[in-house]
Amino acid sequence: MKNKLSLLSDYSLQGLNTFGIAARARTFLTITEREQLQALYQDKELACMPRLILGGGSNLLLPDQVDALVLHMQLKGRRIVGENEQYVFVQGQAGESWHDFVQWTLQQGIGGLENLSLIPGTVGAAPIQNVGAYGVEIQDVFHQLSAFDFETGEIVTLNKSDCCFAYRDSVFKHAYRDRLVILDVTFALPRQWQARCAYADVADYLTKHQIAAPQPADISAAIIAIRQAKLPDPAVIGNAGSFFKNPIVDAGKRESLLQQYPQLVSYLQADGQYKLAAGWLIDQCGWKGKHLGRAGVYEKQALVLVNLGGASGNDVRELASAIQRDVGLRFGVQLEAEPVFIAASR
Repeated sequence: MKNKLSLLSDYSLQGLNTFGIAARARTFLTITEREQLQALYQDKELACMPRLILGGGSNLLLPDQVDALVLHMQLKGRRIVGENEQYVFVQGQAGESWHDFVQWTLQQGIGGLENLSLIPGTVGAAPIQNVGAYGVEIQDVFHQLSAFDFETGEIVTLNKSDCCFAYRDSVFKHAYRDRLVILDVTFALPRQWQARCAYADVADYLTKHQIAAPQPADISAAIIAIRQAKLPDPAVIGNAGSFFKNPIVDAGKRESLLQQYPQLVSYLQADGQYKLAAGWLIDQCGWKGKHLGRAGVYEKQALVLVNLGGASGNDVRELASAIQRDVGLRFGVQLEAEPVFIAASR
């Protein structure tokens, strides 16, 4: 059974995480067929091993040694699976590149995902983080997904309410973290498309390029240009994109901060609370462009931590902790990391 599953030992994960951490997996398996998961479930020894599900490696921070069975999801495929008067339903397999999937939907003449262009990672990982950018989150376009249940050995279907989506969060980070493996995701994209270009950067791009009536491809091009100008390419500088969530505070806290810091960047939320710009808070603490050992803060965007060369997961964690401490002391606000920190022993 193990030979048929093509298990690999002491496998390098350096090229499979966007931070470029030189981690190694105790046991590694590339998943290209659903049947492999069933075979794992039926093997008592393998089924008992700690598991780490790996997609594009863009939203996790690895230790030097991952003492687990790492399953690299490489299920491929994308298709239109149905439509009704309101929506076109498109499905991507878990191992598909998220950006490539977004571009494919646009090539089919289907809008709705363009604001999520150039986000790193895979289709299967997108619901876990409830990825979002420029006014759109996965939960806004999500229909359903299928997943393999390692507790029962069955394939289950989850709808939006099952996923318990929240800001950069879902049930897959909690109750289902070590139980379900996402196989495919289906999105409901609106037939009556409307451009979402309220963000200043997007509006400025469209004005600069004299685009008065933008189409989905125009919004995508704007987002790509903006992200490329602000964020480092992981192929050049190891990073995981935005490292911290934008903290949410109540109106009283925001008003108190405004009295001390009139330039505070904040956004009113539907529930009356305010989202603060984590990058602004970090910048005010003087961290932009600074480093701690082999890990640093990107010079163009304080929200991005980078591998300056040879950084370990612990180097990045120490830098993150120092930033959290300084922001907490100065603003009384606790920053929460977006990437999942993987323990050496799971």
